[in-house]
Amino acid sequence: MYLSGTVTQAMLGNPRPDLGIMLQPGMGNAIPFRFWRWAADNGCFAQGADFEPGDWLEWLASVRRHRETCLFAVAPDVYGDAWGTWRTSRPFLPTIRQLGFKAAYVAQNGLDDIPVDGGPSWGDFDALFIGGDDAYKLSETAYRLARRARDHGKHVHMGRVNSLRRLRAAHISLFDSVDGTYLKFGPDVNIGRLYGWLDQINGQQPLELTA
Repeated sequence: MYLSGTVTQAMLGNPRPDLGIMLQPGMGNAIPFRFWRWAADNGCFAQGADFEPGDWLEWLASVRRHRETCLFAVAPDVYGDAWGTWRTSRPFLPTIRQLGFKAAYVAQNGLDDIPVDGGPSWGDFDALFIGGDDAYKLSETAYRLARRARDHGKHVHMGRVNSLRRLRAAHISLFDSVDGTYLKFGPDVNIGRLYGWLDQINGQQPLELTA
């Protein structure tokens, strides 16, 4: 499933089972949730030093009523820093679950295995989000972690997927979902290309939904 971090009217007008939405604070909540699978990002990457955990939790609570269609909610992370991510995420993973969401933990550069002495264990989260820079994201280490996560019954997700090549790599490696902002630029043209990619990967036709 491709979770788009950019939402367009053309996309909203054509729901399909392999296309969802990656929401984060500041995007607004005017989404027809009953027609869409979605995930809740934390906004750390976009906001950088301006990220406020309290504001993120307030936003997450505001979309809690739509948690039945949510694949996971991503705990706060630190780009490219495995131990910084663990220190940042650890206090919030239980809170995400208490709000009724499945908690996603982001694997960042330096995370070679799970469990880690003094670090994350498989019981701490429900979904593994493969993040980090491109070298880490596409490394054998990351793919091994993804395979182990699947063996432990976790949802496995890859971030920042904006090409057919990377989408195909995630599919071959048995990821459950990916996200990207491919529709941010040239959405009227790229929506058709994205549908074509998904048809190639999944061999599916758009899902017919009724109100």
